[in-house]
Amino acid sequence: MTRYDGNAIAGTLEDIFGGDLTTAACVCGQCGQSGVVAEIAIYFGGPGIVARCPYCDHVLLVITRHSGMYCVDVTGFAQLSTPSALA
Repeated sequence: MTRYDGNAIAGTLEDIFGGDLTTAACVCGQCGQSGVVAEIAIYFGGPGIVARCPYCDHVLLVITRHSGMYCVDVTGFAQLSTPSALA
């Protein structure tokens, strides 16, 4: 499976959250490493989009779409901060 960076889901995140989240600060709930959404590992295929920590491979985010509605699970993050442009 091909690995992309967080920039690959910029448009999807904008559709869901109403702005550019690629510069949002995030912390992995498993290993505690911090970075920005643009740096996380993205995988397409299967039932949806899976975002993983680039350090420990922990699942951070899962996005699926059903009946025209997004379903988003962000429970893998210990912290996800809104970029100042969306505040």
